[in-house]
Amino acid sequence: MNRAQLKEFLDEKVVLYNQPKFIESDPIQIPHQFKLKEDIEIIGFLVATIAWGNRKSIITNGNRLVAIMGNSPYDFVMNFSEENKKNLSGFVHRTFNEDDLYYFLKALQNIYRNYGGLEAVFAAHAEKESLQLAIHHFKNTFFELPHQARTEKHVSDPLKNSAAKRINMFLRWMVRKDTSGVDFGIWTQLSPAQLSCPLDVHSGNVARKLGLLKRKQNDGKARSELDRSLRKLDAKDPVKYDFALFGLGVFEAF
Repeated sequence: MNRAQLKEFLDEKVVLYNQPKFIESDPIQIPHQFKLKEDIEIIGFLVATIAWGNRKSIITNGNRLVAIMGNSPYDFVMNFSEENKKNLSGFVHRTFNEDDLYYFLKALQNIYRNYGGLEAVFAAHAEKESLQLAIHHFKNTFFELPHQARTEKHVSDPLKNSAAKRINMFLRWMVRKDTSGVDFGIWTQLSPAQLSCPLDVHSGNVARKLGLLKRKQNDGKARSELDRSLRKLDAKDPVKYDFALFGLGVFEAF
């Protein structure tokens, strides 16, 4: 396929998968339970953090997080204290445990109390066509409180050559806005043009088969290469193709 044919093919797949029925089987269904901006972004960030492994397990534990926070993520975070720590007892998703969750809640509280919220922290270091430097600075801010070293592994750093799949997925959820109703588009300080594709096994394999990606490892360099390819197809909204790559890989075994 030439570039025009490839764009037409992928655009069709975006239309096929970027629609409400996609929500039913995806972790994005968890933040879709909420209307308040702060509720959506807080539970969205936590769910994206645990979004690796079995999708049913991610959704189950995402709903458990909602229950832990009494169906009010923002209120729970803002009023979180040592007395609430018992509510977290026994929570675990793969290597993310109750101690990690405890720190994440304290860090989120710090960000909303002292930095104006998640959107403001990411927007502070955003570049014209990239949020990877912003992710790096976000991680520094997020871990400025005393914490266990092990907890840092749950937030990736693109400047250390990580593809940062989960946090790029979270940013897609918050920033992309179209008429499909899947992504939220509630962050107005950032643009879809700045987003990077959440690169994982499925999207990476499909991208290679389509000639969008040559690098074999799914790392930061591969994410940058894929970004360049997708921007040639749509510079204003390159990450819409995440739906096409994911759908082709997961649902069509392309």
